[in-house]
Amino acid sequence: MSPVMTCRIALKALARNKMRTALTMLGMIIGVSAVITLVALGKGAQKAIEDQIKSAGTNLININAGNFTANGVRGGVGAASNLTVDDVVAIKSEVPGVEYITPMVNSRAQVIAGNQNWATRIQGVDVDWPLIRDWPVKYGAFFATQDVTGAAKVAVLGKTVSDQLFGADVDPTGQIIRVRNQPFKVIGEMSSKGQASMAEDQDDIIFTPYTTVQKKLTGQQNIQNITLSATSADATTDVKDAVASVLRTQHKLIANDPDDFTIRTQEDIADLRTQSTQTTTNLLTGIAAVSLLVGGIGIMNIMLVSVTERTREIGIRMAIGARGSDVLLQFLVEAVVISLLGGGIGIALGFGMAESMTRLWQWPTQVPGSAVGMAFGFAAMVGVFFGFYPAKKAAGLDPIVALRYE
Repeated sequence: MSPVMTCRIALKALARNKMRTALTMLGMIIGVSAVITLVALGKGAQKAIEDQIKSAGTNLININAGNFTANGVRGGVGAASNLTVDDVVAIKSEVPGVEYITPMVNSRAQVIAGNQNWATRIQGVDVDWPLIRDWPVKYGAFFATQDVTGAAKVAVLGKTVSDQLFGADVDPTGQIIRVRNQPFKVIGEMSSKGQASMAEDQDDIIFTPYTTVQKKLTGQQNIQNITLSATSADATTDVKDAVASVLRTQHKLIANDPDDFTIRTQEDIADLRTQSTQTTTNLLTGIAAVSLLVGGIGIMNIMLVSVTERTREIGIRMAIGARGSDVLLQFLVEAVVISLLGGGIGIALGFGMAESMTRLWQWPTQVPGSAVGMAFGFAAMVGVFFGFYPAKKAAGLDPIVALRYE
């Protein structure tokens, strides 16, 4: 018997029991759709994290005070006050490949404008800050070098702060706000940046010259962070290493002394967060794959029942000339068709569920082609693996015994 005729017989056998075929496919449909949906959620989350980190700036390198050990006590990021403006000057003059650089001094305060007030972050930076972050000004302008030199009481508002104090889409330029009872003139408003990768509102902030924060608000001499950007993405690693060398020299650290600072690039941060997301995605995908296993066992059970029910039919076919290989192929085709059809429906359902989550709940999703291929291929393997035993059992029946079967 030709393979084509055997396949036609297998498809007719499935069509005769439409309800049982549909219920058998259900396990594959659920398993494949679960795999597609969870992979889409995981990949979407990874892409969202990467996009948010990229939005922080191009070729960004962050230097934080801390990461030292003293008298057996280890201090982490922010545990020391050993970064200074002299470090910034040294990096700028000695490290090739640094395009922009700014010291950073952070504080929090209740800001008052008229009868409105708002608690927010006050971030002291230098004039390079919007260039490092690729963050344009919406209204007015960013402060200039003379404002930094003179520790001028000027402020550039983030969109959230501006909306809270002056209303949405209102140009706050020229307004006066009070920060810790000191008047600051608003000279601009930044364009909206949105949420950061840790769900922090990047627009809930006020920028002032770092010298102003040091002299007028906090009284501190040190700086908390240094942020810089390399001239190109390829230069980021070399710049990072050169900055570390300059800082060790600046801080008079000898060969065996640990760094008293921490340097992170955007790639480092992205790798840490995407690795965490990937681990979660793999775990969820593994759990979903159990559904495929259960679906495969369901296929095997139904096919075994089908062999028992059709024992007499198998005996008749073999008595009129069908070979064992023909019967084996027929039942194997039935199992594979159930798996592939269920896999196809599951893939479509998975795409639909991922799209629904994006539309209804704004969850980022992304279905990679590899996930579709993996799910479909796995469905085919499940059909072959779990369909082989029932098919072999059917092919091994004795025609005489099968004909006597009632």
